[in-house]
Amino acid sequence: MSTGPAILTAHVGSLSYPNSAPPPEGELAQAVADVVARQRLIGLDVVNEGEYSKRSDWLSYLDDRFDGFEERDPVAGEVPLIARGGAGRPSRTSTAMRRSGARSSTSRAARSAPGGRSGSARLPSATGAASATREEIALLRGAVGEGPGFLTSTVPASVEVYRENEHYASEEEFLFALAEALGEEYRLIAGAGLILQVDDAWLPALRDRIGIEMGLEAFRDRCSLRIEALNHALAGVPEEQVRYHLCWGSWHGPHAFDLEMRHIVDLMLRVNAVAYLFEAGNVRHEHEYEVSDEVSLPEGKVIVPGVVSHATDVIEHPELVSQRLQRFAERVGRENVLGGADCGFGGRSHPDVAWAKLAVLVEGAERATRALAAR
Repeated sequence: MSTGPAILTAHVGSLSYPNSAPPPEGELAQAVADVVARQRLIGLDVVNEGEYSKRSDWLSYLDDRFDGFEERDPVAGEVPLIARGGAGRPSRTSTAMRRSGARSSTSRAARSAPGGRSGSARLPSATGAASATREEIALLRGAVGEGPGFLTSTVPASVEVYRENEHYASEEEFLFALAEALGEEYRLIAGAGLILQVDDAWLPALRDRIGIEMGLEAFRDRCSLRIEALNHALAGVPEEQVRYHLCWGSWHGPHAFDLEMRHIVDLMLRVNAVAYLFEAGNVRHEHEYEVSDEVSLPEGKVIVPGVVSHATDVIEHPELVSQRLQRFAERVGRENVLGGADCGFGGRSHPDVAWAKLAVLVEGAERATRALAAR
């Protein structure tokens, strides 16, 4: 009896440093080789360089790659977009929100802009990106050889959040200029035969900053424009080489106002990608597998739901991981499901915890494969 296709495994990108600090430049190649070897040792099917070459920061790594921006002093009384609070936040959670937000990776990345604010003086360009991206490619290729590997990059909507537009006539023009610049990096990664993963945390995460006051339809329109800009940036990149990672900011905190998946799933599927990674292990979103009962997965696409989460140090039981994967496989077909993680572990989880979760991910996927074959 044929067992059918095995459920493969992947992760989102950022992995913890073994010594909780970036390796020195001269030791980076060995560190990348080691982290790739460890991923393979535990049985992950699709691996990367742990984002070590980005110093595990999915946003601020672009600070040294983009031209066209100048430092600005903060304007008195101006509240940055990421620091705004939505009107719907109840007072009993607002203090916890502020405290957890101050520790979040998205907030740290936004504060890294010089002076807390930067402006576009002209067309953003990625003249500094090409050599840095080629170095990333060489590091990963040196570790994986001709095997499958992926590199991450950032979407225009996330870069936009912490860079002010002081040059273009409209928000839309600025957004598409960012897309043009990012597209250069996208094409370099894909041209090297690697999988390109584009990370989009800010698209839904702004809901509790500005989206509640805007109203759902207006916020969806805002998101739709940013999906359009991303697809513009992806022009020339083969769809089968693109993974789109969507999450809700993934900062540690209450997450009481995350936009429900049913309100954004159609926008996610509009991205020109073959695979979609999203949170499904986080308890705020675990129930949303039922969206698959209402929305059909387009032919030829795959989903990579997070079935282990960075949001807790509790190590998931492999049987729970198996159950989570089976729920999705029953709805979209197991050939269209990979097991994944909610978001990156680097900077959020102790290395021992992160690697234990990834090992459980692999074991849970094996259990799910056997359980589905036995039916």
